[in-house]
Amino acid sequence: MKTPVGFVGVSSGACVRPVVRSAQGPSQNGAVRVGVAAGRTCRKAAVRDLAMTTSSPASSAGKHADAQPDASKKSAAFFSNHTYLAPHEVPELLASGSEDAQSMRVRFERMIRTAQDEICAAIEKLDGKAKFRQDAWSRSGGGGGIARVLTDGAVFEKAGVNVSVVYGVMPPEAIKAATERGVARDAGFKEGEPVPYFACGISSVMHPRNPMAPTVHFNYRYFETDGGVWWFGGGTDLTPSYLFEDDIKHFHGTYKKVCDKHDPELFPKFKAWCDRYFTITHRGEMRGMGGIFFDDFNDRSPEQHLAFSTDACNAFLDAYVPIVQRRKDLEYSPKQKEWQQIRRGRYVEFNLVYDRGTIFGLKTGGRIESILMSLPETARWEYDHHPEEGSWEAKTLECMKNPVDWV
Repeated sequence: MKTPVGFVGVSSGACVRPVVRSAQGPSQNGAVRVGVAAGRTCRKAAVRDLAMTTSSPASSAGKHADAQPDASKKSAAFFSNHTYLAPHEVPELLASGSEDAQSMRVRFERMIRTAQDEICAAIEKLDGKAKFRQDAWSRSGGGGGIARVLTDGAVFEKAGVNVSVVYGVMPPEAIKAATERGVARDAGFKEGEPVPYFACGISSVMHPRNPMAPTVHFNYRYFETDGGVWWFGGGTDLTPSYLFEDDIKHFHGTYKKVCDKHDPELFPKFKAWCDRYFTITHRGEMRGMGGIFFDDFNDRSPEQHLAFSTDACNAFLDAYVPIVQRRKDLEYSPKQKEWQQIRRGRYVEFNLVYDRGTIFGLKTGGRIESILMSLPETARWEYDHHPEEGSWEAKTLECMKNPVDWV
């Protein structure tokens, strides 16, 4: 597909929305366990990997690994403390510092790696043409990652599903970037002292070809520090170009069921949080039509948090795939494709201007292909563009300016 005049190529690489969180590891019985072993080698480069807290491991299914680049060529694109991994070299667990199979870091990693496999398989089936390319690596500071990216598909122009498990040390500048909301990530440490951390997460962004099918993003993560801080975060949100109320209601209804299963107070709280977080302040509008979003989630037992994160992550396919199946083959006009590109421009604006993970990754030298994978391959900016009053586009935009309680 040729890039139309006025479109801007943004990125085409491994996927990941960086996560900037810190916390300490609860054990199965709820007790807090020390995260990073004393004496573990700490490298400043470890902090750069925090930008990839959603881009890494998973079992190496053969079909995801058949586009592996030559290791010698790949090394130049990775940091000096990263080692490219062939499919057979990907370890069963990247959280190798945890010998306790019931530790939260091990259990969370197993959950997201299983989710990565299942989601990639389902999206490949839905697309029917393209396969995910896999890039895997380990890092000398601890942990590693696998990015899986699908491009030029029949249904998806670009889709990525990544998991990462990284640990090391956050220097003062990284802690500052991670504490914009006033939450103390360096509890238990002196001011300016580097903080040992462990971060584990899965992240995905999918951009369909048809403007009638919505873009989607999700991210679920767990973080801990040696200072006694731990928490969970994440969410799933939908970004349609065209409003189909049944689609939005289905999406929100799916996550309301997940939330209600654990606590009826969660959905209204997380839905409102999602609306606030994904607001493009300089436009006075949301990036999309919301979903759920949460952070610093540690107000109940670790077991409860893990159960919720697992259910929310596993609900993605039920929430999203039926929508794409309904919309992927609908007819659309060149004008409607242009509107999709304009909305993708808004997506780019939010991610580069406001998204905390993206900003953190860029400031700390993270892997650029991973950081910018969340962006669409093409986008459009038209000077002083306004949709025609009363049009489908205008009605869709109105819902982004004034959030709706869909369920």
